[in-house]
Amino acid sequence: MSDPVDASSPPDSSLPLTSPRTPLHLSFPFLREGSRIWERERKPPQPGEPPSPLPTKRTRTYSATVRAKSGPVFKGVCKNFSRSQGHGFIRPSHGGEDIFVHISDIDGEYVPMEGDEVTYKVCPIPPKNQKLQAVDVVITHLNPGTKHETWSGQIISS
Repeated sequence: MSDPVDASSPPDSSLPLTSPRTPLHLSFPFLREGSRIWERERKPPQPGEPPSPLPTKRTRTYSATVRAKSGPVFKGVCKNFSRSQGHGFIRPSHGGEDIFVHISDIDGEYVPMEGDEVTYKVCPIPPKNQKLQAVDVVITHLNPGTKHETWSGQIISS
């Protein structure tokens, strides 16, 4: 004969706690890159997968965003931009190496096209911080004679 379960006794700590109506699923929306939990649970890239993406507006750290926004504004010309790939390059007006631009850092209603004049700020690309990435990119002058596309897909002749 088994002993009846005493309601005042502590429950068995080896059993998981569950709701009688729905199973319990924990999610951690607060995981961030650089935290030990994120690194532990991160899967290695599969063969043929591209490496981790560059910092976008959403994944850039707060301190990097503050430094970029407080920096000087530069002028340049869009060298190329691929909407399908989500990135392109800007040729600085002062000369020098072309600067990478990510789709999430472009402000305004038009997709940049080759020859468009832009203004931008820069922030270093981690992990070595040797190259620069354009942020807060604004098209100041559309290249005349070319068709421009809005982010919604409408084609406009300039």
